[in-house]
Amino acid sequence: MQSDESALGSVSMPQNEQPSKRVGVVGASGYTGAEMMRLLHGHPNLELVVATGDSKAGTRIADLYPSLAAAYGDRTFDAFSPEIVDGLDLVFCGLPHGISQSVIPKIRGTVGHIVDLGSDFRLHDKNLYPAWYGAEHEHPALLDEFVYGLPELFRDKIAGAELIAATGCNAATAVFALAPLLEAGMIDGTGLIIDLVTGVSGAGRPPKENTTFCTVDENVTAYGLLTHRHTPEIEQALTERTGVETSVLFTPHLAPMNRGIIATCYARPAQDGLTTETALAAMADFYAEEPFMVVDERSPSTKAVLGSNAVHLTARVDQRTGHVMAIAVLDNLMKGASGMAIQCANLALGLPETTGLTSIGMYP
Repeated sequence: MQSDESALGSVSMPQNEQPSKRVGVVGASGYTGAEMMRLLHGHPNLELVVATGDSKAGTRIADLYPSLAAAYGDRTFDAFSPEIVDGLDLVFCGLPHGISQSVIPKIRGTVGHIVDLGSDFRLHDKNLYPAWYGAEHEHPALLDEFVYGLPELFRDKIAGAELIAATGCNAATAVFALAPLLEAGMIDGTGLIIDLVTGVSGAGRPPKENTTFCTVDENVTAYGLLTHRHTPEIEQALTERTGVETSVLFTPHLAPMNRGIIATCYARPAQDGLTTETALAAMADFYAEEPFMVVDERSPSTKAVLGSNAVHLTARVDQRTGHVMAIAVLDNLMKGASGMAIQCANLALGLPETTGLTSIGMYP
């Protein structure tokens, strides 16, 4: 379907005068869907027309998420059908893994753009899906048609794209930390170690045995040992951006906090004479023009980015042990999911990239 941008030609319009784009959220009843609805309500150029949630169809949005009551009143979740999104400018898919594969082929061509927040189309190699997700991909021919939705690294590919696979929250955090030093030739791409801590909302809204209050409270657990699904995604993104073949040992930990991710990454130096100052300078140069990236000597914290689309980063070089350390933090529901998806949507629709997003966190 032809988008409205073509009618505008090369005319530049102020942000508040951009024509409204009609969008839908398929899978709006999950945590990323709720965050998406919050962001869309404050977005000056995106109008939420459809919000589906099959398990909650007919339920008032405010009953499931009272925080959204002032925005959505008595509005209820829609039941999904391909026809319900027909003609929309853009659709966000916030579905569990495996579901987007059956949904997106049915709506592609009837909507202008699709941003998939799930993992169904992130990997380029179809053979990685049975190896890391335990099942063959249902539509492998579509994998090459999706662009990887990490704006700070692949902005040119995302701009105007029809199909975008938004980055996973764990993968984004690790890639943000490592990409600058890898591209600068400062670290070895083999044997990268990623030690990551994440909040419970990353596991989704439906209750699970390992995410109940009594299990999570006062407890930190390592999971996905050697097998976490974001491993090949991290390697793919780093290699695609930097041209350096990478191998990653990735270990996430579940911590008793609602939201937030901190990734502490370790690498061996690939240059003599590397110092903390030169590593920080390379990281700062890499993100110098990026509105959501903050590079500082301070040790970053998850609370500092809460509710924002910001990423806080730092780096250290340990001469004693011969290691380079890079740290990144972000809010997994914002920059790790819905905020990044909005950023990708802005690029796809020709809107200013930062529209509807903030780099300022909530505190305390």
